[in-house]
Amino acid sequence: MKIYSTRHGETEYNRKDIILGVTDLPLNEKGKTQAAELAERVKALGDVDIIIASPMQRAQSTAKAAAELCGIEIITDERLREWDYGDYEGRSRYTEGFAKSKEAFGVRMGGSGESLLQLAHRVYSAIEDIIKNYSDKNVLIVSHGGVCRMIETYFHDMTTEEYSSWFMGNCQIIEYDTEV
Repeated sequence: MKIYSTRHGETEYNRKDIILGVTDLPLNEKGKTQAAELAERVKALGDVDIIIASPMQRAQSTAKAAAELCGIEIITDERLREWDYGDYEGRSRYTEGFAKSKEAFGVRMGGSGESLLQLAHRVYSAIEDIIKNYSDKNVLIVSHGGVCRMIETYFHDMTTEEYSSWFMGNCQIIEYDTEV
């Protein structure tokens, strides 16, 4: 089984380096173009059987582009929604303390958001269910930067420093083989 992971297309918050977690924003024009280009890459892969996506509109729009072009079903999984960044939401990505907060595994992000441990529990349980329920299919997960980072840790060990600095580009695709 292959699991492909991608991050949604660009939003205005992404373009402006504003922290975007639970705010449900649409794709901007560049993001729509990225989603269409992603759809073409998914079609070229030729082996994606199902798409499982975050319920947030930026991920749903990205997933829909690939689903429509490739004739693939989308299943929505609430556990793939973006990390709740708490009081950091809507602030500059360069806000003091934000980057360091990614290293505090047992502390709620921004005071009122989710801790990394809560995020890991949610995302790992989604991946385990995907592997259990779709082991005979190749799956494209359409989610968010924070979720993609957590998916990466599911398949590859990362130090705290590697985790806090790891980045997934908009509509980048990473392939994971569950058989390895």
